[in-house]
Amino acid sequence: MSVKESELNQEPPCTSSLGNYLWSDPPQEKKWADCVHCGMCLESCPTYEQSGEEQHSPRGRVYLIKAVAEGKLNVDEHFADPVFSCLDCRACTTACPVDVDVGGLIEEARGQIRQAIPLKGWKGAVNKFFLHGVFPHPNRLHTLGDLLRFYQKSGLQNVVRKTKLINIMPQHLMELESIMPEVKGSVRKNNPSVIKTKGETKNEVSLLTGCVMDVFFSDINQSTINVLTRNGNDVSIPENQTCCGALHVHAGDREMGRKLAKQNIIAFEDADKVIVNAAGCGCMMKEYSELFRDEPEWEERAKVFEEKVVDISKYLYDTGYEKPKAMINTRITYHDACHLAHGQGVRKEPRDILLDIPGVEMVHMPNADRCCGSAGIYNITNPEMADAVLKSKMKNVPEGVEMISMGNPGCMMQMALGVQKYGRNQKIVHTVQLLDWAYQKEEGDSNDVSHKN
Repeated sequence: MSVKESELNQEPPCTSSLGNYLWSDPPQEKKWADCVHCGMCLESCPTYEQSGEEQHSPRGRVYLIKAVAEGKLNVDEHFADPVFSCLDCRACTTACPVDVDVGGLIEEARGQIRQAIPLKGWKGAVNKFFLHGVFPHPNRLHTLGDLLRFYQKSGLQNVVRKTKLINIMPQHLMELESIMPEVKGSVRKNNPSVIKTKGETKNEVSLLTGCVMDVFFSDINQSTINVLTRNGNDVSIPENQTCCGALHVHAGDREMGRKLAKQNIIAFEDADKVIVNAAGCGCMMKEYSELFRDEPEWEERAKVFEEKVVDISKYLYDTGYEKPKAMINTRITYHDACHLAHGQGVRKEPRDILLDIPGVEMVHMPNADRCCGSAGIYNITNPEMADAVLKSKMKNVPEGVEMISMGNPGCMMQMALGVQKYGRNQKIVHTVQLLDWAYQKEEGDSNDVSHKN
């Protein structure tokens, strides 16, 4: 085992317990200390909007987390329910006058819950299979992608649907299968390790290809590469990069999150900038140091890494990009992915990029930064609440728009489900896709944008 490989398997030192949190890495008192339960967060919370219950509000969850630390409550199922019903959308922190980090508290509390109450039975098996057996391993992900592509291309998908075999799945999984994107070839597999710019090299950047993104949305990865190289960037794709760990941390598996974070920190150590086109991944990677407060050396390395991570829209906005000349005549609205707007503070940049495309008419979406209900795999683990949140979101989509743009794959799938479920007809697009299509049209590809996937 190499030195770098051995670094990945080092266990963090165990720190003292805090109240009824009996394991290391408990919720941090500094994160709840400023909360005075003023209620400014209530209207921002999608789960409180739906339930009206205090324990499903941000201040209610903060109170419960604090009560466990003070020994007044135990880490049990009654505590787990409100903590895991949170979407972790960060809207409450945006609304909070003193920026209480509710999202950080929720993730730390989930880590304690999963150590006190491990998932068992089929839930535990499925969780272990995907979070440990698939997502951290690119080759297995690519195999999964190949199988899904065969399922779609061979006609098997049509057979399963026509014979109603699909009906054996739970309703919410049937709905997700119905809007599954066309699986295409992996960008990571089908590109060299360095893709040179089409002109003079201005910058050298590295791209996080991601796990879900490179299986279900590899066309967005390709659009990202196209746009970057069009604008003077050499793009490297480090071979030993891995899943960002967001799904693991959201699920309470902070130890696996740490291992994946270490692998990515090492993989991108020589990068000047790490470009991310998935809001959830970018937010997670910009918070890696939160996982290492018991490991000072890794905490410092994580902080250096965090400064490199930048969303594709912000990177283009900050470094300058060629404004396209080709017309794309469409009426579009923009949905703020939670972990882009609330998590990274990126709001203006993607909107300006869209407005710089000739022919694009932007229509304001009310409550554009309201969660859509995707929240990683929340729409799988909490389907009823996710559907209620999605229904509320779809009411805000303006009539008469042809496209809904956003910057996160989970949101794209959830909003596609909303379009199908509630009788809408909008096309769901990633911001960088539309810019890439404008460039392609300018270069002579006159295919109608509406026919692109």
